[in-house]
Amino acid sequence: MLKFSSLKLSDMERHERVAKAIRESGLQKKQVAAACGVSNSAITQWINGDSKSLRPENLFALAELTGFSARWLAIGKGPERAQDEVEILGDLSPWDNSTPLDSDEVFIPLYKEVELAAGNGSTAVQEITGRKIRFALSTLREAGVQPGNAVAAQAKGNSMERLIMDGATIGIDRGTTTIIDGEIYAIDHDGMLRVKYLYRLPGGALRLRSENEEEYPDEVIDPEEAKSITILGWVFWWSTVRRRRGAPLAR
Repeated sequence: MLKFSSLKLSDMERHERVAKAIRESGLQKKQVAAACGVSNSAITQWINGDSKSLRPENLFALAELTGFSARWLAIGKGPERAQDEVEILGDLSPWDNSTPLDSDEVFIPLYKEVELAAGNGSTAVQEITGRKIRFALSTLREAGVQPGNAVAAQAKGNSMERLIMDGATIGIDRGTTTIIDGEIYAIDHDGMLRVKYLYRLPGGALRLRSENEEEYPDEVIDPEEAKSITILGWVFWWSTVRRRRGAPLAR
């Protein structure tokens, strides 16, 4: 087991790797701070080379958030990116709808933006009958999400890339609909399923922010239009399967 207390690294070496991970993630300091459970000033200290507050759990949280390897962040060894590491945990076993759930699993419903039968191009966010996602209860517990409040949905478009990719499955906590500025929420915007950073503005207006700010600038929704927005819940998890360019999403 890797013992972080025994590492003989200069702060400069480690802080450069931490700064690189944060920079290339495209995330703001406050987003990294929230994910790692520290203050904004702690992130500044990490980047500037003061690693006194940088604990093992912070490194693992940063690795999970940015996609970099925790081992590489800690000691500069091994693959830089977590996805470059392969570990065989056991035999793969096929399953289908008839396969019993493990003790740490639960089924959660899947929602998608679907075209209405009227044929006029209008859409609605609806549960897909017969489609459910197997989900680990341990993940829900870690996120503080009650199993009965958890649903899944499929994100569309590249407005939240590089964080949430086109076609990613996201986990939504329907029990958390109160807006905390800068958190990610799934919303039903007049029948469209959208995933955005949300910010409250005076008078009941909203600011919608995308991760891909170059292509999708901030949207300011006035109080009247905001009435057409239903907050489905807080996005607590996402997972992406890489697709070939041009390949259609599974139906």
